Amino acid sequence: MNPDTQSFNSMPPANTNETFLTEQYFQAVENMIKVFAIRPDDKLLFLSDFLIDPRVFHAIAGIARSRGVKPELYMSSNWNNGVFPDELKAVYEKASLVVSTWFASIGDPYCLKVRKDTGQRTVKMTYFRSIDVLKTPQARFPAEIVGEITRATRDMYPANERFALRITDPRGTEWTANFTPEMRDNMLSSNRWRGQTTADEPGAYVHWVPTHGPNIYDRTTLGKKMDRGETRQDVNGIVYPQGAVGFPQPFSERVGVVFENDRITEVRGASEDAAVLRDMLVGGVLVELGCGFNPKAPRGGIYPAGSNSPGALHFGIELAKPCAYIQKAMPNWEEPPIHMDLVLLDATVVAGRNVLVQDGFLTSLRNDRVIEAARRYGDPVDLLEGWPA
Repeated sequence: MNPDTQSFNSMPPANTNETFLTEQYFQAVENMIKVFAIRPDDKLLFLSDFLIDPRVFHAIAGIARSRGVKPELYMSSNWNNGVFPDELKAVYEKASLVVSTWFASIGDPYCLKVRKDTGQRTVKMTYFRSIDVLKTPQARFPAEIVGEITRATRDMYPANERFALRITDPRGTEWTANFTPEMRDNMLSSNRWRGQTTADEPGAYVHWVPTHGPNIYDRTTLGKKMDRGETRQDVNGIVYPQGAVGFPQPFSERVGVVFENDRITEVRGASEDAAVLRDMLVGGVLVELGCGFNPKAPRGGIYPAGSNSPGALHFGIELAKPCAYIQKAMPNWEEPPIHMDLVLLDATVVAGRNVLVQDGFLTSLRNDRVIEAARRYGDPVDLLEGWPA
């Protein structure tokens, strides 16, 4: 046999011992219990959809009932349209804790106002649609470390000075958002940028599974929720995404998405993907530039909202009109057909003089505080840099 073609086994086998897997499972369960932070006096409202694994609701209901809380469950066939239904507002306003798969929980002005005015806490369930998620490394990755990674990243945004947030990549991306000190403070004032990963503070908004970190840029920089017609004149450039949610393969050519004053004005490329994106994106506005913060989130896990691996970026675009391609390719997507996430896995992000992401690697993973936080739970190198594919 040719030694150059001989196959061999040089890696340790996966540990499938039942006792070991049981230990891992309960680590994830305890992580979940801490994130939900259900209190004995809570009024718990579960906003769900018909596609979620029913065991997810019963798992959360079991935790709630063990604390004397009787959850209410509402399902909707319009769960991903982004608008909260008027007929449910009286029920919603009575809840102290909302667990939701509904897209409206993210950005409907009504939901934002209730959280702010009443201190209602929200756990968003974009990434917990099957009970089997509890068997994954991302579910058992300690939420406390996600918080420390977030704070270390936050501290790299220059304070008390004007600076540019600049994104580049090997394909030619050159994108910039300019910040004033006030814009920086507006964006970083959220509880998520404070590294709050559990729903135990008034007005909390957190994700379970704790993967999607705060946005490294979004439209809160102006200190308010901007109307769709409002734009920022100092957000410009061209982005060459590697792929996007709902596209089965990485793009075969360099598809260039041009931003002028916060709005997409052109999509460059001759491929079929470019044609679809051109029809979809032109006229859309950038509402969020998301970044992954969980080192155990799969690097290639683009669906449903961009990879949540640390340093992976997704440009969240609000489209000018509903997109037929999205409606056909993802009729039951967790997000509405007026939203699209463009993905970059190898970008470099610089805030002023500070490198937040280097070639797709979130540099705060090597922050001393982050490493010490990880050391409490295991080997920091494995926890922080042993990324699943």
